[in-house]
Amino acid sequence: MINYSFSFKKYFHLFFLLLFSVIGAQKKFTVVLDAGHGGSDHGANRYYSEVGTLREKDVTLSVVLKVGRMLEKNKDFKIIYTRKIDEYPSLTERTTLANRSKADLFISVHCNASTKTSPYGTETFVQGPDQNKTNLEVAKAENDVIYLDEKDREMFASYDPKSPESLIALKIQQSKYLESSLLFGSFVEGNFVKKDKRFSRGVKQQNLHVLRLNAMPSVLIETGFISNYDDAMYLASEKGQNEIAESIYDAIIDYKKTFDRNATAAPKPEPVPEEKPLKNDFRILLMSSPSKYNSTDPALKGLNYILPIKENGLYKYYYGTTNLASVRDNNLKTARDAGFKNATSISFVPNQKLGIGYYTLEIAVTSQKLSSNSKVLNTLKDVNRVKENGKFYYTYGKFSSLEEAVKAQKAIELKGIDDSVIQKVSK
Repeated sequence: MINYSFSFKKYFHLFFLLLFSVIGAQKKFTVVLDAGHGGSDHGANRYYSEVGTLREKDVTLSVVLKVGRMLEKNKDFKIIYTRKIDEYPSLTERTTLANRSKADLFISVHCNASTKTSPYGTETFVQGPDQNKTNLEVAKAENDVIYLDEKDREMFASYDPKSPESLIALKIQQSKYLESSLLFGSFVEGNFVKKDKRFSRGVKQQNLHVLRLNAMPSVLIETGFISNYDDAMYLASEKGQNEIAESIYDAIIDYKKTFDRNATAAPKPEPVPEEKPLKNDFRILLMSSPSKYNSTDPALKGLNYILPIKENGLYKYYYGTTNLASVRDNNLKTARDAGFKNATSISFVPNQKLGIGYYTLEIAVTSQKLSSNSKVLNTLKDVNRVKENGKFYYTYGKFSSLEEAVKAQKAIELKGIDDSVIQKVSK
C-alpha cells in the first residue's frame, strides 16, 4: 500500500525548497566582469627586460579572474564574465551579454598607455559626453577597437559621438545610471588611494563605446599606465594584481551595501491622481515671422511637431498640441530651453468654426507661374492663384475649422505635396 500522505508531504516540502531557491537566485546581485581587449587585440603593450612584453589583455584577464574568484565565495552575488580565456568578444557581445543578464553592475577592466611624458596612476570612467578634452586620447584608444568586428560596425554605424543629437540621446538614456556609476567609481578610486597607496587621476565622464549601450550602472577602470615603468612593474606583479583585485572587490561590496540600504529605505511612491483634460487645446507659439521655414530649417532649432499658420501676412509657428496642463507646461519649457525665450501657450477651442473667413492651404509661393506640368497642379484640382507684390501664391481648399484644415493638409501630404502652410483668411 502506498503511503500517499508521506509522498504528498515529501513533494510539498521539495516544492517549497525549489520555490525558495528560485526566489533566492532571483535576489542575487549580478555583476558582469569584462576583461578588456583579448585575442588578436592585445591592447596597450610595452617590452621591459624584467618581464618581457607586458600586454594589457593579459593583465586585465588576470585581475578580472581574481575579482571573480573572491565574489564567487559570496552567495549574494552572481558573476558573469565576458571572457575567461584569451579571446576577443566584440563590444556588441559584451553589451548584449550584460543587458540580457539584467546585470546590476558592469565593470570593464583596462590598462592605460600614453606617448607623452610618462603619466601614471589610476582613473575610472563612467559613460557621459566628452566634458574633458584631456580625456580624448583615452576615448580614442578604447574606441579604436570598434573597427575590429563586423557586428560592432553594424551596431555603432549610425552613432556619431560628435553629433549633438547623439549626445542628447546619450544623456537621456544614461542619466538614470550616472549617479550610481559615479558612486561606484568613487569607491574604486578611494580604495586605490587608501588601501594600495596609488595615485588616483579621479573619476571622469567619457564617451566610451563599451559602456554606451549598457542598461545598468557601468564603469571602465584604468588600473595604471603600461607605458610608465613603475606602473608597469606593479601591473605585472602578482602583488600588484592582487591589490587591484581586492580594491575592486571591496568597492563592489561597499556599493552593494549602499544599494541594499537604498532599496530598503526607498519610500513607496504616492499614487498620482489621474490628470483631467482641459476644455481647450493648447499650442506653444514659438515666433511670428514674415519668412516661411520648412520643418528642417535651423530657425526652428530642431523642434518637431511644428504647425505653421499664416495670418495677416505673418507665419506663426506653433509647437505641439495638448489638452493636458502638465504636457502644455512641459512643451513650453522645452520651447524656451531650445532658445525661444518669448514662447507662450495659446488656447484653441477644439473644432471651432470661423464665423468670418475660412482656412485654406498655401501650397506654393513662386516668383514665376507654375507650369501646367507641375506636380502641384497635376495632383490637386481647383487650385487658386493670386499675385501679390510680384509673387504668385497658390492655395487649395476652404475649411471652416483648423481641424479640417489639418486633416486636408495630411491628405495632400500623402499625395506628395509637402511643406504646405495653413492660412487663416479673415474676410
